[in-house]
Amino acid sequence: MSIPSDLEISRAATMRPLDEIAASLGLGPHLLENYGRNVAKISLDAVGELATRPRGKYIVVSAITPTPLGEGKTTTTVGLGQALRQLGRNAAVTIRQPSMGPTFGIKGGAAGGGYSQVVPMEAINLHLTGDMHAVTAAHNLLAAMVGNHLHKGNRLGLDPHRITWRRVLDVNDRELRSVVTGLGGRADGTPQQTGFDITAASEVMAVLALATSLRDMRMRLGRIVVGYTQDGLPVSAEDLGAAGAMTVLMREAIKPNLMQTVENTPVLVHAGPFGNIAHGNSSIMADLIATRGADYMVTEAGFGADMGAERFFNIKCRNSGLVPDAAVLVATVRALKAHSGRFRVVAGRDLPEELLTENPDDVLAGAANLRKQIDNIRLHGVSPVVAINVFPTDHPSEHDVIRAVAEEAGARVATSQHFTGGGKGALELAEAVIEAAEEPSRFRLLYPDSADLRTKIETIATRVYGAAGVSYERSAARAIEDYEANGFGRLPVCIAKTHLSLSADPSLVGAPTGWTLPVREVRASVGAGFVYPICGDMRTMPGLGSHPAAERIDIDEHGEVTGLN
Repeated sequence: MSIPSDLEISRAATMRPLDEIAASLGLGPHLLENYGRNVAKISLDAVGELATRPRGKYIVVSAITPTPLGEGKTTTTVGLGQALRQLGRNAAVTIRQPSMGPTFGIKGGAAGGGYSQVVPMEAINLHLTGDMHAVTAAHNLLAAMVGNHLHKGNRLGLDPHRITWRRVLDVNDRELRSVVTGLGGRADGTPQQTGFDITAASEVMAVLALATSLRDMRMRLGRIVVGYTQDGLPVSAEDLGAAGAMTVLMREAIKPNLMQTVENTPVLVHAGPFGNIAHGNSSIMADLIATRGADYMVTEAGFGADMGAERFFNIKCRNSGLVPDAAVLVATVRALKAHSGRFRVVAGRDLPEELLTENPDDVLAGAANLRKQIDNIRLHGVSPVVAINVFPTDHPSEHDVIRAVAEEAGARVATSQHFTGGGKGALELAEAVIEAAEEPSRFRLLYPDSADLRTKIETIATRVYGAAGVSYERSAARAIEDYEANGFGRLPVCIAKTHLSLSADPSLVGAPTGWTLPVREVRASVGAGFVYPICGDMRTMPGLGSHPAAERIDIDEHGEVTGLN
C-alpha cells in the first residue's frame, strides 16, 4: 500500500484554530500566546486554573529494545491519542520536541509519521518556538561565565582540570566533540581542553523537562555543578552568579507548546532530553496541564522500557508525583526477529531481505526481549499493553506469535495500523488501553531516595537489565564516594548505556543473562536531579552520515520546505 509522504500528509491536513484545540482541554484563549497560526505557548497560569479538575488517566508509551531504525513509539503515541478521541474520550498527547541534529542527519523528522503525526511538520522539526535555542543560550552563558571566572582571578578556587561544564549546539557535528578553547593571547582566556555536546544532552534541557514551576526551574539551574575545587568541593551556577540570567533566557521556554495531530487531537510538545544520558521524556509541566485537561493523557518515553520507561517511573514520576495508570509496550516483527541474533540491522540501510521473509520461528527466537520488557513494566506495578505496530512486510502468522507470547506473559495485546489508518487504525489498541487503565493503580518506585547510589545502580542493573552484577572502575567508585560526601546520594540514578540492548553491549540481543554491567564513569546532574553512571561509549555529540538528510532538504520558489522526512 502506497501512501503520501509525511510532508504531503501534513500539508493536506485540515487544522482547527488553536483556540478550539485549547478549549477541548479547558484552556481559555487568555492562556495562549500564539506563534503564528498553528503553534502557541501555554501560560503557566494554566496549572493553577486547572487544579480543581480531576486528573485524567495517565498512559506512557514505551517499547521493546529497538533496532537502529526505531519501532514507532511516537507514531503509536499519536495514533493512540487519536484513537481514544475516535472512541469518544477527551484525549491529549505529550511528546518531546525533536532535535534538529537528527532531523538533518540520518533519522529525519521525529514527530510521528503517516496519518499519526503532529502538524505542521516543518514547524515541529525546525525551530518551533525557539526552546532549543533558549537552552543552548542558557547553557553557553554558563560556560562563558565559567571561563570568565577563571580569567578574572578565580576567587572560588575552581580547579581548571576539574571543570565538567562543556558547551552545546543543536547540530550533529563530530568535529566539535573535542576542542581546545582559549588559544591566543592572555586576553583570549585560559587554554582548556573541552568540547561540545548536542543541545538535547544539556543538563539545562533535563532541568527544563523536570521542572515543576518557574521557581523550581530557577532553583534547579542554580544547583547545576560546573566543576570542583582542588579540595573536591562543588562549584555551582549559583556560586558563579549565573542562575538568574539563565532563568531569564529560559522564561519562555518553560511554557509548553500547543499543537495538534492530523486528526486535531491536542498535543503538548515540550523539552527534548537525550534518551541515553538523560531521562528521555517530555516535560512535567506539559503533563501537569494535560492530565487535568484531558480524560486520557498519552505520553512517550524514549527507547526501550529498560531505559525510557524505567526513567519515566523512577525519575519523572518521582519528581512530578503523577501516577501512571497503564503502559503501552510497542513491539514489531522486525525488532523481534533482530533479537533472534540471526540478522543485522544498520541505521540508514535497507533491511536484510531474509528478515522480511515470513518466519514465525525467527519472531519466537527473539521473544525473550518482549517477555523481559513486559516484566520491566510489571516491576513498577503498572498494567502493560503490548501494541503490535504493523508493517506492510509483516505476516499474520508472525503477529500470532507476538500475541501468544504477550498473553502468556499476562499482558493485554492489540495490533495497530495507525501509520496508514490514523486513529481508526489504532481502535483495538485504544480499547485495550482503556480496559487496562481501569484497573486500580499499584504503581511503585523501584528504590527509595534513602538507598545509597550503589544500591540504586545495582537494583536497576539486576532487576531491570537482567545483569548478574555490577563492576566499577576505580574512578567511578571514587566519584560515587565523593557524590555521597557532597550530599548527592539521595538523587535517583539514570544509567547511560546503549539503547540497542538490555545490556551495555549493543551486540547482545534478546534478553542476555550472566553478564556484568561495567560502570566506567559516574557524573552528577545535580540541577536536573539525578546521578548518571556511564556504561560504555556514549556519544553526546552525534555525527552526520554519508548522505545526511540535510542534502535533500531545500526550499522551492513558493517558500515551501522540500525533502523533509
